[in-house]
Amino acid sequence: MRDEHTVICSPAVFELIAPDAQPVPVKVELTYSSRDPYAVQATFRTGQGSAVDWVFARDLLADGLIAAAGSGDVRVQPMPTDPDKVELELTSPSGHALFTTCRHTLGEFLNRTYRAVPASTEYSWLDFDMALSELLDNDRARD
Repeated sequence: MRDEHTVICSPAVFELIAPDAQPVPVKVELTYSSRDPYAVQATFRTGQGSAVDWVFARDLLADGLIAAAGSGDVRVQPMPTDPDKVELELTSPSGHALFTTCRHTLGEFLNRTYRAVPASTEYSWLDFDMALSELLDNDRARD
């Protein structure tokens, strides 16, 4: 399976929730690659044209569609007041952000990823030789 490579990209709009302010729409690109089969990347486009990337477990997002999931920097859960939305909470040393997004949009993206790389088959998609080669190349670049 390693010879095949699949990348799935899906645009989405998340709403940044701030206390005492109206939600702010944020364009997000969700990306999944079979070369990193356990992870999903969310690229948040800020107003200045710059992007902020977050990478987190695909299963965390899937679990968060059903019930509260995550105990670290990323937490996902159905929105208590609106079952059609999901809350995504991101925490880092530089700040904290709470977003909501459409449960259906996120679910469709995840369904596409699971059709490409079914659950429990992720390990067979990993290319350990390529990962080791990239790791060694990065070590040489630092020398």
